[in-house]
Formats: sequence, C-alpha cells, structure tokens
Amino acid sequence: MRFFDSHVHMVSRTTDDYQRMAAAGVTALIEPSFWQGQPRTEPGSFKDYFNSLVGFERFRASQFGIKHYCTIGLNPKEANNEKLADAVMELLPLYICKEGVVGIGEIGFDDQTKAEEKYLRIQAEMALEADLPIQIHTPHRDKKTGTIRTMDVLEDVGVDPSKVVIDHNNEETVKAVLDRGYWAAFTIYPHTKLGNERMIEIMREYGAERIVVDSSADWGISDPLAVPKTAALMKEAGIPLEEIEQVTYHNPLTAYGQSGQVQESDWEGAEGIDPTALFAGNTLLRGGQDIQKAMGTDDLVIR
Repeated sequence: MRFFDSHVHMVSRTTDDYQRMAAAGVTALIEPSFWQGQPRTEPGSFKDYFNSLVGFERFRASQFGIKHYCTIGLNPKEANNEKLADAVMELLPLYICKEGVVGIGEIGFDDQTKAEEKYLRIQAEMALEADLPIQIHTPHRDKKTGTIRTMDVLEDVGVDPSKVVIDHNNEETVKAVLDRGYWAAFTIYPHTKLGNERMIEIMREYGAERIVVDSSADWGISDPLAVPKTAALMKEAGIPLEEIEQVTYHNPLTAYGQSGQVQESDWEGAEGIDPTALFAGNTLLRGGQDIQKAMGTDDLVIR
C-alpha cells in the first residue's frame, strides 16, 4: 500500500524517520506550520521557519522518494502575542503562493481567546482570496465547543466547508464536523488524543467519506508510522481495503488537491533519487550513498 500523511511535523523529526516512512509506503506528506515548543519572539524566526518548510524539508524528503508539501499559517498557540502576530500576517502573502504550499494552516483555536479568533478570521479570509484549502487545529481543551466555534467563524467569513480539513477530531466532534460538510481528520497518537483502535470504531460508524487519518508526529511522543500502522490494524479488523486506501491516501489527495499544487503525477513516474543532489551546497546522503542500502531491512513494510 501507499500512504499520504497529510499532517506531520518533519522539521522536528530525524532523517531516520524519513527512511522508515519511505520503507513503510509513505509516498507524500504535508507539513503544517506549527509552534516549536516555545513561543517565537521575532518575525524573522517565522520567516526562517517558513523558508525551511518550502526549502530544505522538501529536499530532505525528496532524498527518500517522498513528496513534501506544506501549509503556511500562524498557529493559534502564538496568536495571543498580537504585535508579533500582526507581523506574521504581513509575511504570509509572501509564502502562500509558493510552490508546494497546499493550504493555509494549521490555524484555529487553542485557549479560544478573542485574539485567536481575530487571526483565524484574517487567515480564513486570506485562504478565501487565494482559493486555498484550510487546515484547522482544534483545541485540546473544551474541544467540542472550540470546534463548533471554529466552524461558525469560517462560515461567517464565507469559506466553503468542502475546502476545510478540520483536524484533531475525536468521537465528540466527528458528527458535527461531517454534518456541516467539512473534512474530518484524525491524528493518531500512541497514548493521547486518539489511538488507532478507536479510529477503527469511528470508521465502522461513519465509513470513509470525508475522513482522513494522519500522524501529526512532532517533537513529542508520537509516531511517524502512525498512518501505515493504523492501516495494518484496520485490515486485521476487517475494514474493506478500498475504505482504508480512501482515508489514508485518496481523501487527503482530494482535499488538498483543491489547491492545484498536489496531484499523483507529482510522485508517480518520478525519475528517482539523485544521491549526489545538493541543497545550499550540501549533500544529505553522505558521500552519495545508495538510498536502498541506507534504509536497512528492519523497517515496517506494509504490502
């Protein structure tokens, strides 16, 4: 099987993770803009971060045969510093139309403050003007209230729900999200948020339409192989293969394909990996080593 992990923070992962993901069948991924563990204090730090998403991370993924895309935005955890947030709003138009940017995100609510709503609105309006999909972060606390409030704001702005992927859903939010016409994404974490066994039960209840499974792997306890592992568990549980492929590959491709920036031909029939390729004068595969040998044989491979 092949997989499209539409929410994974590779800037916080090691190159070994790219090796393992490629071996497990991940052919494409989306890296949403995120906070980095502690608040940034200068606009320039956002500029450098955005540059890494459209630059080095795309190169690093390509060296393992994975197509890297990203979404650009101000995460709600950093929206409450309004002076800094205003400066980031000035930066965003410079990036949202760059190659490989497939949407604005992840944006939404964290503490559900007035400032967070202000910048959610501004960025939703940007997405509407640029005709880009939106990737939504739902709050960890009082999730259902925050999710409904998010949808209310988006609809007030005039955003089409079919162009919005609402992520970090759980059993409490999924029905409302689907009923209002949004894509419902689920981040699979080892011990928190939503585990892959719970994901199977959601599939059994709601089916595969407008459902997306992703990993949201970051610098915390998380798993960049969450998507292929969940697919394997779904298969064991008797979920039809076409539904597994829909939620782990076809649905994210369809949702973010609305950007005009992602399509299967981006990776199907690719010329292959050039181990001598350079980024800013540097090679990633030391000495042009053979990528197949670099991958090893003990990685998870799902056939």
